[in-house]
Amino acid sequence: DAATVEMVAKAIKAAAKPVVLIGGRAVRAEALVQAARLQAAGVRVMADTFVARQPRGAGIFAPARMQYFGEAALADLEGTDLMVYAGTTTPVAFFAYPDRPSVLVPEGCATLTLAGRETDTVAALAALADALGAPATGPSQPLKLPEQAPTGGMTPQSAGISIARHLPEGAIICDDSVTSGGGVAVPCMTARPHDVLALTGGAIGIGMPLAIGAAVASPGRKVVSLNGDGSAMYTVQSLWTMARENLDVTVVVFANHSYRILNIEMGRTGSGNPGPSASKLLDLGDPKIDWVSMAKGMGLPAVRCETAEQFETAFARAMSEPGPKFIEAAI
Repeated sequence: DAATVEMVAKAIKAAAKPVVLIGGRAVRAEALVQAARLQAAGVRVMADTFVARQPRGAGIFAPARMQYFGEAALADLEGTDLMVYAGTTTPVAFFAYPDRPSVLVPEGCATLTLAGRETDTVAALAALADALGAPATGPSQPLKLPEQAPTGGMTPQSAGISIARHLPEGAIICDDSVTSGGGVAVPCMTARPHDVLALTGGAIGIGMPLAIGAAVASPGRKVVSLNGDGSAMYTVQSLWTMARENLDVTVVVFANHSYRILNIEMGRTGSGNPGPSASKLLDLGDPKIDWVSMAKGMGLPAVRCETAEQFETAFARAMSEPGPKFIEAAI
């Protein structure tokens, strides 16, 4: 309401280093236009670490993302004296660690809610931007595709370059790629405009079933499913459904044969080196999963890429042809 907008605007004007944290519906296309106006007015805008749906690419405002690790998030927010929530609430660390803070709000930082998760965040952000005298438009990403095809070993970064080069406008990325995701996200910030769908925390197999839903709901759009191998094993039967329904989905599995994120989190608990039994629980290499054979057995054309050049060729072909495809990125 008007009183809330006035209160928040007054607090932002009085703050030395305010932040507006957005999530939920506040990271949809129309809301991002208004959030960009706040950024243009000198207010730092950040998005939740995990969001369910967000447009990305050329012509779209790309707010900074709340960092995943708690200490990194708090370091990034150092000096912030006001945090305003729009479409979200108090940020917390993904895991609780001994002797580490779980609430990711700096000490002494005041908090206010502009709009809750069920509120009209577009109207709320627009009203706040108007109250602050923000410009009519804000920053957006340019179209900047990688000019050179990647070469060398197969890495998430090289895959990201190829994906950014060939991803068509209007594509849908269903992201469940865990530790490999950053390598794709960075170059895709300036790719052709597309939508990103994801789970709002962790990676437990949503990537492929989410892609099925996206392909059924939007049959005219290319769908790309990015998966860690650990998360993909939760819902591997999705490959059969893609083949049966002839869905236009390209599945990429980043195969490091490990639950790498859990290995990282285990180390961060400070519990020391895990013993052989615990280590085996986080390993996917014994026996090593033959992803290409599994995908072919469920009816998908499949290829294993061990170099950047192989992935470039495979992904370009997948984007130029209709129907389901499977690419194992052996990282």
